[in-house]
Amino acid sequence: MSDLFGKSHSGTEAIAFGARALNSELFRELFREGMALVEETASYLDGDGRTESRALGRAATLAYSTESMRLTTRLMQIASWLLMQRAVNEGEMSPEQARSEKNKVRLDFQAPVMSGPLWSELPAALRSIIERTDRLHERIVHMDKAIYETAAEPAANLVARDIDRLANAFGARRVES
Repeated sequence: MSDLFGKSHSGTEAIAFGARALNSELFRELFREGMALVEETASYLDGDGRTESRALGRAATLAYSTESMRLTTRLMQIASWLLMQRAVNEGEMSPEQARSEKNKVRLDFQAPVMSGPLWSELPAALRSIIERTDRLHERIVHMDKAIYETAAEPAANLVARDIDRLANAFGARRVES
């Protein structure tokens, strides 16, 4: 059996569920949610957000500008990651290319400060978008780690180990299936 990255598995090692998640409905929903959030944010910042920001005080206007720049940067990185994973799913990019290109996508940016006096002065719609983007980011980071982080030492298959112990204890050899 082989995984998404073409690695062969004998059946005695742990299964890489992260790579399989890319082909799941979970990923497709994450993709749709991410792209919808990008569109919603662009629409908000170009429309209602622009109007709402004009009514803010000086300090809140600076906070609005800072948070909207951070938000758009986060969303661009999230969209890049989602598009790259979709390209792998659709065969437009090999998993090896994705691993190489992944280094250009930064998912380790500073989390937004969602508290304090200036936070509460920001428009509710902007705060909502920032909070949803932060939750989406956390889910993507979790999936990214499941897909790309490899353990230094592969996890032992405890069932296979126990079967081997039983076989040794009774003087039998284990038969591979």
